Amino acid sequence: MRAVANGPCGHLAGPGAVTPEPHAGPGEVRVRVTAAGLNPMDWGIASQPEAAARFGTDVPAGFGFDFAGIVDEVGARATGFAVGDRVHGGALGRAATDFVVVKTPTGTTEPLWHTPEGISDEVAATLPVAGMTAAAALAAIDVRSGDTVLVGGAAGGVSVFAVQLAELAGARVIGTAAQGTFEYLRQLGAEPVTYGPGLADRVRALAPEGVSAATDLFGIETAETALALGVPPERISTIAAGPQPPGGVHATGGFDASPDARERIGDAVLAGAITVPIAATFPIEQIREAVTLQAGRHVHGKVVITLRPGH
Repeated sequence: MRAVANGPCGHLAGPGAVTPEPHAGPGEVRVRVTAAGLNPMDWGIASQPEAAARFGTDVPAGFGFDFAGIVDEVGARATGFAVGDRVHGGALGRAATDFVVVKTPTGTTEPLWHTPEGISDEVAATLPVAGMTAAAALAAIDVRSGDTVLVGGAAGGVSVFAVQLAELAGARVIGTAAQGTFEYLRQLGAEPVTYGPGLADRVRALAPEGVSAATDLFGIETAETALALGVPPERISTIAAGPQPPGGVHATGGFDASPDARERIGDAVLAGAITVPIAATFPIEQIREAVTLQAGRHVHGKVVITLRPGH
């Protein structure tokens, strides 16, 4: 068995590193992993003790949360899944490896869902963290038809979903980003604006009638700008400002998403209403290169690790 990602970012174990093969025990299923989606939190948890502690783990840790694959073992009293089922879900620090064991019934911290026909394993492996985080960030500020929503860090992996979900709700979306990503954002349906000093003035020029809601998916610049533009704190959310964001705005994350959020996102992907741009895929043997690319925070879309041919 291969087990990569046994240590902090920069010290990932290679394909030759061997750990015992896990098996499904009572109330558990084992998934043979075919794809693992990368997220910024992965390398933070794997390399930063304070980040790991926030998620209830320690460093060195394994790597990855999002995965997709096929159930190949079902333990006694496990419910809801059968051998051969295509699935996707989350396993903290355990996704980028050959097998993942998940308890059933599954919970919110390590969920497991059936993968609908028509969604590839690579796309399914991008949905748990990014999709659920985007849904939570928008739900926290009650995005609805007629809103003008400012999205901070609009070219990132979570933003891919947030921009499109806000549009599906009937909102106008203005997204902050570097100028080189503007065409990419326009293709997603957002109106791009350059981040950095003077952001509030540029947003006013784009939306003289005002901004009604905002979500900051990168840091605190967009949250602070929204406050300066007069957006009420209860209509501003952030996912990367820590537990005490500025001005009393909402701090949220994927674990806060509603139980039906994943199904709604999956249905939208199947219907073609949400596009999931996959910026790059890497075989497991090149996980260091994949993590380096993703950790640079300049990827437009998702980075996915593949372990064997998917569907």
